[in-house]
Amino acid sequence: MRHVAIEPRPWRAPAEVLSAFRAEAGTCAFLSGGEGPRARWSYVLRNPDQALRLARDDRRDAFAELEALLGERCEPHPDGPPFQGGVAGLAAYELGDRVEALGLKAHADGWPDLGVYRYPALLAFDHHERRVLAVGRGADAAAANARAQAAAAWLDAPAIPAAPGRLTAGFTAETDAARYEEAVAEVVQRIHDGEIFQANIARVWGGAMARDTGPYDLLARLVGESPAPFAGWLHLGDLALVSNSPERFVTVAGRDFRIETRPIKGTRPRGADAAEDRALAAELLASDKDRAENLMIVDLMRNDLARVSPAGSVVTPELFAVESFANVHHLVSTVTARLAPGLTAVDLLRAAFPPGSVTGAPKVQAMKVIAGLEPPRGPYCGSLFWAGVDGAFDSSVLIRTATFARRGNGWRVEARAGAGIVADSDPLAERLETEAKIAALKRALT
Repeated sequence: MRHVAIEPRPWRAPAEVLSAFRAEAGTCAFLSGGEGPRARWSYVLRNPDQALRLARDDRRDAFAELEALLGERCEPHPDGPPFQGGVAGLAAYELGDRVEALGLKAHADGWPDLGVYRYPALLAFDHHERRVLAVGRGADAAAANARAQAAAAWLDAPAIPAAPGRLTAGFTAETDAARYEEAVAEVVQRIHDGEIFQANIARVWGGAMARDTGPYDLLARLVGESPAPFAGWLHLGDLALVSNSPERFVTVAGRDFRIETRPIKGTRPRGADAAEDRALAAELLASDKDRAENLMIVDLMRNDLARVSPAGSVVTPELFAVESFANVHHLVSTVTARLAPGLTAVDLLRAAFPPGSVTGAPKVQAMKVIAGLEPPRGPYCGSLFWAGVDGAFDSSVLIRTATFARRGNGWRVEARAGAGIVADSDPLAERLETEAKIAALKRALT
């Protein structure tokens, strides 16, 4: 896929374009909220030419298989978007078992550790300039042009409206409140015993989708009601996911292959009015507990990035920034680095996966604690990512994410929300934090 062609087209909303292909296996989308420098581009992908799906018991080297699927590195188009074709899809949380052998079990719905497709064509949506770029890649210029024109034709498909009303008759906690608080108390004790410094412990919610509704109906509501910079969609046929994530995992960009990660640690709900909202944001910024929790993950991510970066290139340009979303305020820090010569974004994925902000510190021992307290996570706390054939890469942390599995003629939905547990965590407060984090998904479903 050495040649790339770009076809500019008038603006259409990416979620609206995706709606026409909502039932199509192999579709993938990255749906930015469209505000700020990190939320400029959205992508809609379909018609992959290859697929890679590694189940929990498939012991092939997932990272070597991913490199092989990407193939030889090619130059990007100078006027094109950051993603110009390549591989996109899911790295589930259990992919981490292929980095450190922890004996993690398979998710009950059969989610693969790695479920990705290779896309020779895509639509890129520029929220800042309100334009769409159809991108095609091929062995020669004619093949690239043909694929770009075929992708541009996706814009002609009529939108399909989302279902009205309740999407599920019941979306209830499958980890009850008392059991979760007991788990938090156990983690606090393990921290006092010196086993770990921090662990992210989650609760599970679930239910059956209403008749004639499906994953896209939830995506449409979330995009409309609580847009997030790293929202996403993936349809594997028998499985699908909808994410409304606010968090970037890692990205690689530019000719010098700059790395950036932006871990989130620290949360407050939005206020009922402007004064309360400001007070909650100020409280988060001033919280010694939340700052300490955030700093632990910053240190962990710095260590992960140092494995694939030249000495001295890992820096932290921003600590403890408050970022506000539709339902919560978050404390966010930024760590940057540079990919070492001869290494690729896949090497970075192997070095840093799973995201430190949703595991704990030390990461390996925290993952062992999580495995003893939670059922297998599947996509939750994994990553939805794209890897360009030119070496570029971007990825989200799959929080605020719902997963779907077919049950007969309908779908079952599952979602999780967690909290970072530290030495002075209060079990009730941490449980209430999970309920604040699940609120947007629960509201959209019910």
